[in-house]
This record gives sequence, structure tokens and C-alpha cells, in this order.
Amino acid sequence: MAEGRLTTHVLDTAAGRPAADLKIELWAVHVDGSRDLKREATTNQDGRVEGALLSGAGFSAGTYELVFYAGDYLRAVGHSLSEPAFLDVVPIRFGIADASAHYHVPLLISPYGYSTYRGS
Repeated sequence: MAEGRLTTHVLDTAAGRPAADLKIELWAVHVDGSRDLKREATTNQDGRVEGALLSGAGFSAGTYELVFYAGDYLRAVGHSLSEPAFLDVVPIRFGIADASAHYHVPLLISPYGYSTYRGS
């Protein structure tokens, strides 16, 4: 059986470059709505987290949430933001149905919009 894993990367579409030094949290979301912090990470110069956010025995089917601290990043690199910022903390809640698959959840951000998808 293949080992599943979760990965991500972040691109700054306003600047046309990877979003380096962006803080990310990974939470497991339970049926009752409570959450457990599984991992904190920061993107590297390529906008990626080194290795998988989750893999091996810790990777299982369920609902998860990636929380991207986009506002902190956007301010740090000099984007002009309103106060409060239109986008600050960006949560993406998603499901993992197949624990043997690779789930890649990228984020494309700018000060006034974002998008995501299930990548490969």
C-alpha cells in the first residue's frame, strides 16, 4: 500500500513569485468541531514547506484545516494593505478520503484574492 502524504506551497500572484517565510498551521478537525494542532511550518524560498506536512502513521482519513497567515506575509514583503486587511488569515478546510494518496493543497494569494485546488 502506498504511503499517503499532505503537501502545500504558496505563490504570491501579485508579485509573481513564491511566498517565502509564510507561517502555516495544520489542524485536524473533529466531528464535534474541535480542532487539534498537528503541525506548524514556514514556507521556504520556493514557497514550499520542507517535506510533507503530514505523512506516515499520522496521515489518516478525516477533515483538516490549513491556516495560512497571509496578511503577515503580505505586509512583510511590502504589499500595501488596508487596516484591517481584506485578507489576513486564510483557512482552507478540506477532507482526506484516501490515506494512501498524495494530497497537495496549494494557495495562490494576493492582497485581495486567493485560490486553491487539489494539486498533484
